[in-house]
Amino acid sequence: MSSVKSPHEETLNIFREAIPLLQVLADATRQDIILALAENESLNVNQLAERLPLSRPAISHHLKSLKQTGLIDMEQRGTGNYYFLTLKSSVNMLKELLGSMEKNCNIK
Repeated sequence: MSSVKSPHEETLNIFREAIPLLQVLADATRQDIILALAENESLNVNQLAERLPLSRPAISHHLKSLKQTGLIDMEQRGTGNYYFLTLKSSVNMLKELLGSMEKNCNIK
């Protein structure tokens, strides 16, 4: 049995690897949080609550999902946790997926 993967298998593997990231990015609230963090160097939950129509627990829930997928990270300053964007690996994964799709899929 050959261990060489077809181009479509390669693309499918990248796609499957990106599923958690794509699921997190599909949520409008998480998109709002990403954009709020993009406009600021870092924000804590209270600052995000001032900008978004969500409760602090709801924001914390979304921050946890964003952190688990590597889109954001957190730094403790004093008694507060400040969140900031860490998009590089996520952007690279999306670029890899799109590049593989362009290369290996019949795009019209």
